[in-house]
Amino acid sequence: MKRNAVSLTMAAAMLTGMLGSAPAFAADLSNLPDKVGEGTITATPEMYADTDLSDSYTVNMYLIGDTPNDWDMVEEKINEYLEPFNTQLDVTFMSWSDYKTMYTLVLAGGEQVDLIFTAPWCYMYTEAAKGSFYDLSEDFINTYMPLAAKYQAKESWDETTLAGKTIAVPSNVAQPQGKIVAVRQDLMEKYDMTELKNWDDYKQYMLTIAEKETPESGIYALAASGDNNELWDVYRQQTNTMLALDSNYMDFIYEYKEGELPSADDIKFVYEYEPFKEYAHDMKEMADAGCWSRSALTNTVTDDDAFGALQGASIAWNASVFTYMKQAEKSEGVECMAYDLTTDNLVNAEAYSNNDMAITAGSENPERAAMVLDLLKFDTTLNRLIILGVEGVHYSIDDAGNYTKLDKTGDYAPNCISAAWAVKNGDLTEAGTPERELAITDAWKERVVSNPTITFVFDDANIKPYEDAVISVLNDYVPMLELGLVDDVDATIDEMNQKCYDAGLQNVIDEFKSQYNTWLETRQ
Repeated sequence: MKRNAVSLTMAAAMLTGMLGSAPAFAADLSNLPDKVGEGTITATPEMYADTDLSDSYTVNMYLIGDTPNDWDMVEEKINEYLEPFNTQLDVTFMSWSDYKTMYTLVLAGGEQVDLIFTAPWCYMYTEAAKGSFYDLSEDFINTYMPLAAKYQAKESWDETTLAGKTIAVPSNVAQPQGKIVAVRQDLMEKYDMTELKNWDDYKQYMLTIAEKETPESGIYALAASGDNNELWDVYRQQTNTMLALDSNYMDFIYEYKEGELPSADDIKFVYEYEPFKEYAHDMKEMADAGCWSRSALTNTVTDDDAFGALQGASIAWNASVFTYMKQAEKSEGVECMAYDLTTDNLVNAEAYSNNDMAITAGSENPERAAMVLDLLKFDTTLNRLIILGVEGVHYSIDDAGNYTKLDKTGDYAPNCISAAWAVKNGDLTEAGTPERELAITDAWKERVVSNPTITFVFDDANIKPYEDAVISVLNDYVPMLELGLVDDVDATIDEMNQKCYDAGLQNVIDEFKSQYNTWLETRQ
């Protein structure tokens, strides 16, 4: 399940003007390019004159995700570069299998942590509510993060500013996040299909694979795992909807209207929204036809990995599907293609805050941590090291910022660590991107819109027991509805919704509307 799980502290009064005016820089940056991507940015210790560099200090950074094979090589290069700053970086990776249990424990104490990856889907709001993150005031940023003060998108700070406190530095690019499907084109041609233009075409492909291919080869139309939330996002894109709350299945949804802020009454509990019921009916039809395993609820192999291993004939998500298409195509005779089923609909922009780095409240040297983060984000050499690896080993690059993968790329792939997602500036592009990928991603740019409610953050403190009870109900029902593993869709949805109200959903809705209306008044 790949989703943004938001819960939850509040920003009833966001700092709309945070860093909005030209800051008074503590350092002379006049010799640097005006924008990232317009030239090489080389930082010097003199730019951090207010940071005490007299004593050596090791900044401890915690990231989520598995350790790349060549991380030691990359970290060594980073530390060589940091020598003039009398600073070292030590990184701990909390693996995908462990981070959900480790994350809160690491911040609770016992470990010295200076920097940590965070996000709305990675405990940002719950940890902010505990005071786990250092408050990045405007003065602090201008003094100790001069490059961020100069180059970070001004509008991005709102997304990590909660109740007047900036608790993390967001990524520096809001890129289109269209939802698409990838399929086995060779199997389409085998069954006399040429292209997929819409959801109905895709559904027919799925049913055809289940009827004709699965009995022959054992390949499922979709090797579903846990739920079908990614496919729901593809389906939902037809409806031009956005989420005002995205929280462990407890989603509140509204229909986008030309950038208008929705009223509180326009925002609905997603499972009371008719398109979800229609989607659930399609999922049952596919499940009954055998499009995926009846044991999909407990399947531990992701649908992406299964597609790459030729166990599934389809996957759904964003541009990441191209990675798994390439994996599948390593097998002789396999051809894949990606399709945008919603070419007449809007495309959501990824929030700046979807990937962030925070200085911890327990850091022994927040100023030094700030300097290292500033360098990783904006110094050209360090930024490329963290995102791409070692030049000449993992990649080569031209003057326009177009990089090419080399033989060792597999040991440190572009954007393979979570820090890379948080320090991206949108200035690096892979050279020779296949035309099939550009055809989709370039078309997104014309249709991309930002979620008008992106800076609203729901504080669940007053209704946390109700929220937890509702989410417990949803965890029991939503996956099987999304996988079509129910006898009666309408009856199951009605039963689930009633149990949600019995668990306190109305209390959550009332609190949400109250906070949203307060926030809305500040945006008029």
